[in-house]
Amino acid sequence: MNLVICLLSTRRFLTAAQIAATVPGYEHNPADPRDHEAFQRKFERDKAELRELGVPLETGTASAFDSEPGYRIAHREYALPDIPLEPDEAAAVGIAARLWQHAGLAAAASSGLAKLRAAGVDVDPQATLGVEPVVTVDPSFGPLTAAARDRRAVTFAYRTPENDTAATRHLEPWGVVCWQGRWYVVGHDSDRAATRCFRLSRIVGNVRATGRDGAFTPPPDVDLISHVARWSGPVVHTGRASVLARPGRAAGLRRMAEHTEPGPDGDQLTIAYADVERLAATLVGYGSDVRVEGPPELREAVIQQLKEVVARHEGTARPAGVPT
Repeated sequence: MNLVICLLSTRRFLTAAQIAATVPGYEHNPADPRDHEAFQRKFERDKAELRELGVPLETGTASAFDSEPGYRIAHREYALPDIPLEPDEAAAVGIAARLWQHAGLAAAASSGLAKLRAAGVDVDPQATLGVEPVVTVDPSFGPLTAAARDRRAVTFAYRTPENDTAATRHLEPWGVVCWQGRWYVVGHDSDRAATRCFRLSRIVGNVRATGRDGAFTPPPDVDLISHVARWSGPVVHTGRASVLARPGRAAGLRRMAEHTEPGPDGDQLTIAYADVERLAATLVGYGSDVRVEGPPELREAVIQQLKEVVARHEGTARPAGVPT
């Protein structure tokens, strides 16, 4: 995506050297033959992947005096025709766009475009995407998706609910997927010689890449979501929450509710849940439109998350008694 943003943001052809100096992920030492060769392999692989995806990648030179070919994306061929979407389809696309806008692309894209301008390259302001971080994911999300893309093995410390001591795992990651509101990495566990999946929130510390790029090949047509679903098992709702929603608000919670009872101050919703922290995070997103009335552990979880929000935005958490 960084490469696409870069090539869409200029009207001229960019050489491989200019791209390497601009696009995050291509950093290398051109004076080191092995390092430069690794960059060339990665660049060739990415170009081939873009063409397979149908991205119109053009090759040419900016002027008759240029001896090295450059690359750009043709705007006229890249633009999509109007796509009519049903309301549910539009909602799904909106959710996907919010998620895509995270993943470090905002800072990386802005940095790359700044480098282009600094190098004297004419950047088209109408072509930039203006992305900004919206969704927060686990810190290991970026390293694991990069390792899966480069087909490079990783190692990390992993803590299970049954054991407080984190164990070191060695994995050939095939991909990162979201299931039931949580992120998982699926791949080949080298220690157990079997397919395994790991929840990103249980990874302790940094994910470290090991070995070389292209060290393994994922199975063809592997269904990562199905594997995580089988591993996770069915969701068992063990609790019932009582939530007061303002009239006409919190439509998402109303769809989740098992029972709705109208009242003078709002509607009383009964919501089944399996994970207190996950439901608390959902309720916090509705702000003052909802009030949690029970159970006590859910109220405490909501209050704690609100305190964390205040701490992030004001630098210090408010004392006990933050209203919900």
